[in-house]
Amino acid sequence: MKSVIAENLVKTYRKGEVKALDDLSLDVEEGTVLSVLGPNGAGKTTTVRILSTLLSPDSGNATVGGIDVVKHPDKVREIIGLSGQYAAVDETLTGWDNLVMFGQLYHLGKKASVARAEELLERFSLTESAKRPIKTYSGGMRRRLDLAASLIVKPKVLFLDEPTTGLDPRGRQEMWSVIEELVKGGVTLLLTTQYLEEADQLADEIAVIDHGKVIAHGTSDALKKEVGGERLEVVVDQSNIQKTLEIVSRVSGNQATLDEGLRRISAPVSTGSMALMEVLRSMDSEGIHALDVGLKRPSLDDVFMSLTGHAAEVEEVTK
Repeated sequence: MKSVIAENLVKTYRKGEVKALDDLSLDVEEGTVLSVLGPNGAGKTTTVRILSTLLSPDSGNATVGGIDVVKHPDKVREIIGLSGQYAAVDETLTGWDNLVMFGQLYHLGKKASVARAEELLERFSLTESAKRPIKTYSGGMRRRLDLAASLIVKPKVLFLDEPTTGLDPRGRQEMWSVIEELVKGGVTLLLTTQYLEEADQLADEIAVIDHGKVIAHGTSDALKKEVGGERLEVVVDQSNIQKTLEIVSRVSGNQATLDEGLRRISAPVSTGSMALMEVLRSMDSEGIHALDVGLKRPSLDDVFMSLTGHAAEVEEVTK
């Protein structure tokens, strides 16, 4: 069963001058994680804002939990949680006060709000800092509290818009652990990210979007296969670059490329270790010594660059 369905979404800004979403379609299977991957300006945040009822599309349809997000936004809000790129908590209040306030905003009542706040503070390892003002929290603590706030009503579907942006590696790892725990509990999750390793780590499926369109959708392994097989990489002295380029091109059957700064020559190969051995034999016969050599499997970085041809860094328009 599909918990989230978006069909042919279009959203423009500035009287049609900027098209944030251009016939975008995607879906999320119940109890799974879909990572929406793309550069700044691709349409990730606009997609989340529409699915979480904060923004209406110009055209197209979307349902969450079988409920139309445009026709019945209030009903959708009853079953979803949302954590955005920037913490939605009040910095002048304590962590405890924030969560109790969110509970009361959701009409849980004072007693139930307090109980839920204390449960979430413990779950997110924030009990010791619960009575401290948010302005004294680290970036990682703020993001955990923001995520906790999105779980006040135990949502069936959770939207996380770049939840680890601005966190250090340790903070990102902590957030990944929290997200993995949520999914084990049965929450359906749509996660937007610019971090390829984050998508690889957390997602059951990945939707790559660029310029408001979904340009690829599948598992991490399936997307990597689309790029092709392994790449052979070899590093040599400057004096041996030209001859090694010829050898690698001949053995691989593809035009080898050169990273001049690293003196690294590479080309896609279909025969893996056989091609590697053949290159080394040919280099040896020419008296060329490899400083480094290996086979590299395609990464999500390779997938993204192959699909988009760029790594655009454009601010996404949200007004």
